[in-house]
Amino acid sequence: MCRIYGHFNAVVPSDDLARVGKLQLHGGPDWQGCAIGPTWSLGSNRLAVMDPAGGRQPYRPASGAVHVVLNGEIYNHNELRNSLGASGYRFTDRCDGSVLPALYELYGDAFVDHLDGMYAIAVLDLRAEPRLVLATDHLGMKPLFYHWDERRGALYFSSEIPALLAFPQVPADRWTPGLDAYLATRTPFGERTMFRDVSVLPPAVTAVCDLSRGLRVGRRSPGASHAGHRDGEVRDVLRQEVDALLEADVPVASITSGGLDSSLVTTLATGKVPELHTFNIAYTGTWPDDERHFARAVSDHAGARYHQVELDPVRLPELLPHVVRHLGQPNADPITVSSYALFAAVREAGFTVALTGDGADEAFGGYRRMRNAAEAAAAGKPWYEDYLDELAVLPARLRGRLYTADYAAALGAAPAIPQEATGILRSGPGSVLDRITSFELGYRLPAYHLRRVDHLSMASAVEVRLPFCQQSVVRQALRLPDRSRIHGGAVKRALYGAARGVLPDAVLAREKQPFTLPVSAMLAPGWPLWDYARDLLAADRLRRAGEIDPRAVERLFARQAARPDGTTALTLWALLVYEIWREQFGSAPPPAPYREHKVVVS
Repeated sequence: MCRIYGHFNAVVPSDDLARVGKLQLHGGPDWQGCAIGPTWSLGSNRLAVMDPAGGRQPYRPASGAVHVVLNGEIYNHNELRNSLGASGYRFTDRCDGSVLPALYELYGDAFVDHLDGMYAIAVLDLRAEPRLVLATDHLGMKPLFYHWDERRGALYFSSEIPALLAFPQVPADRWTPGLDAYLATRTPFGERTMFRDVSVLPPAVTAVCDLSRGLRVGRRSPGASHAGHRDGEVRDVLRQEVDALLEADVPVASITSGGLDSSLVTTLATGKVPELHTFNIAYTGTWPDDERHFARAVSDHAGARYHQVELDPVRLPELLPHVVRHLGQPNADPITVSSYALFAAVREAGFTVALTGDGADEAFGGYRRMRNAAEAAAAGKPWYEDYLDELAVLPARLRGRLYTADYAAALGAAPAIPQEATGILRSGPGSVLDRITSFELGYRLPAYHLRRVDHLSMASAVEVRLPFCQQSVVRQALRLPDRSRIHGGAVKRALYGAARGVLPDAVLAREKQPFTLPVSAMLAPGWPLWDYARDLLAADRLRRAGEIDPRAVERLFARQAARPDGTTALTLWALLVYEIWREQFGSAPPPAPYREHKVVVS
């Protein structure tokens, strides 16, 4: 696991490259390496997980003409090393990424079809015409941000937005529709970010940049990979993947919320790691939806060693700026602060790798909004608008009331959600549940969940591994008929079936609840979070920014003080996070008319 960065077809002074690398040092404290040419660079900050003594990046074969940097883990590296060895390649260490240059030399751009893992990879090929190849895994577990200067034919990339913005050539202008997109989906979806000229590579793409044809971003077929195939029932496949993801040369722990998904991962993991340590986050005091007793029950049932992490709500104003800075753009989920504190505690306890249950709801049909939409569609009722409203901070009919006239005019008819994404929902193949699942896996999961998990775990140099996001588990879920996911008011039916006899009955019988910060209760007069929000959302600050109507925000505060509710609290939280982000990354220029992005993903 690492942080990577670089550029192609541009001149960047070494001091600027050093600054880019330094801004990602938190995610790769064990080794820093950078290969530099006249018009290119390839850099890495390494978090040593496999073969800590080896694995110096950039990787390159004996010829020295191919350079590779990797952020992520290649789980089938031993099999690849054996097969490449049979083809005459030799390796000096056991690091998972060391196989990549040889694999690229042998298969070209199709090398990714042989990978089982989570990754963002950059390959610089200097054997003929120089070319840069960037590749992401099937779900975008490892993000890669980039700036493409079409006029100059120059490309810059990095694992994190703040580091990318440290390239002097990368503009930091904000994307005008970003605020509306953020409130519509809680963070921008698709290739977009909150910065006009910063994009993120979607999942399952290979991008090629060379001097003659510029940048081409191509989407790989979902069935292209030859790796990660496992057969069997859901529980068997998940068990095999949990076992595979426990392989590491550093201590491995498990995150246990007390819900079905993380509990199942934890319990299966103890079959291979009898002394497994589990971590749960809770909040000092008495708050709604406290899950610690469920998490402890699961840990005790599995025979694991339980660690309770407590976050004092008094610390929220202190922690929030750090969270926003690491994310690089606003994410409206209050769980971001919890995640940041939790992974810091995991690292402090001596663990470098942690397994989580992320991705199960998207693949197996675990969200209430998925159930409501599927049931409405089956009854012949409208479902589309209600489903989109459940993704949002607040419904579409209310968002416009927050905006100033100037911002509303600048926003115009810009779509809050990428049109290719809404096209999947409206007219994609399969049932309504199939379409929603494709949308959730392809757009919401990468943007809203996986980038959050990646950035906030790597902020403390912790590698998160995600069994439910493994290719074979996702394939298994997508093969299921609708009724095995959602039926009769029940969600994740196949996964609950896989957990019977493995988890305590109390966990299987409990109502699903969100793993989040109880922000509605904490955002109340007399609490530090309330005072902090009042200060940052003061009328004079909002007037200077020119996007949010101060009167609308004052009405939100009045409503939350008199009659607290989840939607009002989340809206105030989201606006607070947005204001922190706006302050950190520079005040916005006056709203500019919306313009469409030029790079097209095929």
